[in-house]
Amino acid sequence: MTSQTVIPSTLFLTILLMIGLFFFVRASIKDRTEQMEWVTDAPGEEVLSRVETLLKSRAYTLTQVKPEESTAIFEGLVRPSLGLALLLVSLVACGLMAFSIVLSLSMPWVGLRFLGLVLLSPLAGFFYWRGAERVEQVVVQIVAPSPDASQTPRTQLQISAHRDELLVLQSALPYQVV
Repeated sequence: MTSQTVIPSTLFLTILLMIGLFFFVRASIKDRTEQMEWVTDAPGEEVLSRVETLLKSRAYTLTQVKPEESTAIFEGLVRPSLGLALLLVSLVACGLMAFSIVLSLSMPWVGLRFLGLVLLSPLAGFFYWRGAERVEQVVVQIVAPSPDASQTPRTQLQISAHRDELLVLQSALPYQVV
């Protein structure tokens, strides 16, 4: 590869890096709601009571009950993480530093003025901090067992929540995941 193609190809790869970094920062505030199902031999009231106790211990409050659908809706405030905000600012600062160095090499008449781009890195932390704080919902639905004589009645529990909450519930609930 000649020296005439090294800097443009490096600039191209650095631009791709910046695009990926942009989408990584944007994904930091993305909603990650998923659904998980459990089955148990315990009665529905006991299952709901256990889930309610667990969610209340995690700072969720019961906001709505729909008895006709056997559904309970819990809400809780999710606060942004200082560690993640600092990580995003650091990653963006490193990415902008690399980008500004490549820009300085490809346009030597500008000099190191592109290093001023690094001062934009706190915007990533501001973007995350502003968008990450939100009210999360946990929707709990108990499906009553069907009266089938050939099987023992099993209660089905369906929970729709953030995937991190589902992992906590999976480890805390003694029910079988479907």
